[in-house]
Amino acid sequence: MEESLLRNEKEEEIYGRLRWSTFAEEVKRLGYLAGPMVTVTLFQYLQQVISLMMVGHLSELSLSSAAIATSLSGVTGFSLLLGLASALDTLCGQAYGAAQYQKLGLHLHRAIFSLILVCIPVSILWLSTGKLLSFIGQDPEISLEAGKYISWLIPALFAYALIQSLTKFLQSQSLILPLLLCSSATLCVHIPLCWALVFKSSLKNVGAPLAIGLSSWLNVVMLGLYVICSPSCQRTRAPFSKEVFQGVHEFFRLAIPSAVMICLEWWSYELLVLLSGLLPNPKLETSVLSVCLTTISFLYAIPYGLGAGASTRIANELGAGKPQAARLVVCVLMILAVTETTIISSVVFGIRGILGYAYSNEKEVVDYVTSMVPLICISIIMDSLQGVLSGVARGCGWQHLGAFVNLGAFYLAGIPIAAVLGFVVHLHGRGLWIGILSGASIQTALLALITGLTNWQDQANKARERVFKERLLMGNEFLK
Repeated sequence: MEESLLRNEKEEEIYGRLRWSTFAEEVKRLGYLAGPMVTVTLFQYLQQVISLMMVGHLSELSLSSAAIATSLSGVTGFSLLLGLASALDTLCGQAYGAAQYQKLGLHLHRAIFSLILVCIPVSILWLSTGKLLSFIGQDPEISLEAGKYISWLIPALFAYALIQSLTKFLQSQSLILPLLLCSSATLCVHIPLCWALVFKSSLKNVGAPLAIGLSSWLNVVMLGLYVICSPSCQRTRAPFSKEVFQGVHEFFRLAIPSAVMICLEWWSYELLVLLSGLLPNPKLETSVLSVCLTTISFLYAIPYGLGAGASTRIANELGAGKPQAARLVVCVLMILAVTETTIISSVVFGIRGILGYAYSNEKEVVDYVTSMVPLICISIIMDSLQGVLSGVARGCGWQHLGAFVNLGAFYLAGIPIAAVLGFVVHLHGRGLWIGILSGASIQTALLALITGLTNWQDQANKARERVFKERLLMGNEFLK
């Protein structure tokens, strides 16, 4: 025990000096985690995008209904599951850092059980989507087709629950290569499968969500086989037992704030697109804001990958009782984030004159997009910084603070400012975007302030307490 404490103190002293060798080593560790996670995130995002593109070549009705269904499925289902599964960033990451390997398997089972439960009411909601859209005044034909599309996405919803749980489980152990290989194989299968089901079968537009479901379950099978059979997961596998149910409340205690944190931000951008439909010339405004949103959503995969690497590294170090090492991760992370966002925003600004042509040949749309690029670049900067800071929040386990930050930044500031600038000041779509950008700026500033004021020794103590608390509770139950 004394030798372990002396070793930790020595390592803390080394980290505290911030030597170049230590810095370079941390850059390599974060790069190993973040690089593949960027690719995994992009490949998962491309499944939806490619499916939508293929359906769009069938008819205008197919495109509009699929777009609505995709948006609704993201807001009501996929964002919710992603947020809930993010609790594993804290639980699995800190347990792995504390060398409590069996707990990773328990947390995985709890996450799968909990997320499957959540999928049931979401599925019922999706089955009623067509009627709900008609009830709120949407075109009956579009409502019917959107309802069919989202109903066929239900198998993908359940698969997504398992994918996110398995992804977080492997990510917390820095087992990134299987995630990269499985997502690559899934996308390679999805493209021809979706093409065949959409264009070569009688399914037409509903062939796309069916292809997403089949591809997603293929990913589940591959990841599941790796977890079950790989020697790399031998220490962290755990049998399914009653302990899984006893810790569900602990999972939801972190999962609900995680979901609120992610969903509040996701929903604010979707609300922005809905508001654009109320502006004069709604087709132009909605098209341009959709282009802007698609662009930053695609590029957000980079800071999300960095944030995923950060949450793993920070959780591991805090679980191991190394606060100075965790603080070093944050320092390295912010330097990488500033470098990345400077390069990406500069590139986007450099191609501002041709960016619009990637989405439309209409000169009016292209010119409008060109005028929006400076705002898009600022959004890229804010999204990059808040994306990695959100990863810090997940690694530390203060998702509840992130939820309050997002609530205040977007719904008490961003959306009201957007409404005033868009409809009162008559800046239209540009005003809406400035409003949501204001919310993102406030969000980034608050997350940076919280991170800067963090007591890392206190966070390490809390992490150790979180990891070993359940063990003590189980011991007490056994004694009784």
